Amino acid sequence: MIDKYTAQASTKEAAIEKGLKALGLKREEAEIIVTEPGKKGFLGIGQKDAVVVVKRTVATNIMDEVFVTPAPRETSVKTEKEFSDLRSEQLTSEFEQKDVTRSDEKEQLETEPQKVEESEVSSSDENTKVVDDVADIDDTEAAEPIISEEEMKVKEEKDTNGIQVVADYLTDITSKMGITDVSVNVSREGKKVQYNIETEDAGLVIGRHGKVLNSLQTLAQIQLHQVAETKFFAKVDAEAYRDRRQKTIEHLAKRTADKVKRTKRPVILEPMPAHERKLIHRYLNHHQGIQTHSEGKEPHRYLVVEPTE
Repeated sequence: MIDKYTAQASTKEAAIEKGLKALGLKREEAEIIVTEPGKKGFLGIGQKDAVVVVKRTVATNIMDEVFVTPAPRETSVKTEKEFSDLRSEQLTSEFEQKDVTRSDEKEQLETEPQKVEESEVSSSDENTKVVDDVADIDDTEAAEPIISEEEMKVKEEKDTNGIQVVADYLTDITSKMGITDVSVNVSREGKKVQYNIETEDAGLVIGRHGKVLNSLQTLAQIQLHQVAETKFFAKVDAEAYRDRRQKTIEHLAKRTADKVKRTKRPVILEPMPAHERKLIHRYLNHHQGIQTHSEGKEPHRYLVVEPTE
């Protein structure tokens, strides 16, 4: 059960309603902390979303739900004679129970060596069975068919053709974007295939914060899975943008971590693709005193960096 949710909306009330809805709470059941009140701006200029943290204040005691207090037993008034008879029955039962216990202990001592021998035999049988099972697995793996040299050659040829098909596909898309001087260079390392788009209008191919380049990479990945035999991982780049962007992301993560530690308040980053969110998750994983999680739905999923409690 989530006890805290960081919500972002155009107004403070809208952010509070969003947080209450996410946690399934009423207003009186939550503690609301306004980290950013938000600004309306003028004609959309200078507008800033409100950010609030909604915390659950009514906690459910799980132990009370699981363990139900038994109802008190009815007591009855007993006469002195009834108590005397009851005490006599209890003493008789105790003596009988002691005799049975001594008898059981004697039988257990007599049968103990036999049980130990049976356990050793059973353990030996199980070990033999495990060895037999491992031998069967080895035989099964050895019996699996091996791809022939001719089949391997056909597979490699299909992969090579598929990789080239995607390169032509990227060239066709960029030309329809109005970019004519485009060439796509392909490099392959294991299951990673990189497509480097070279053009004088690289800014159009990259887009703001790499959004166009990320879209081209998604299309290339889908197309490559359809036309190649091997499940490759496609990476589309232009003018070494990916390396520059990675350094920018790491710098952003460091600045955000410092701000969270200084202000003790959560910071919401702008929406970014999954691989960039993973970079920040991985980078901030080594920082003490802060934690990260993602919220929202693609393609507007964003990252929240907040202090640990």
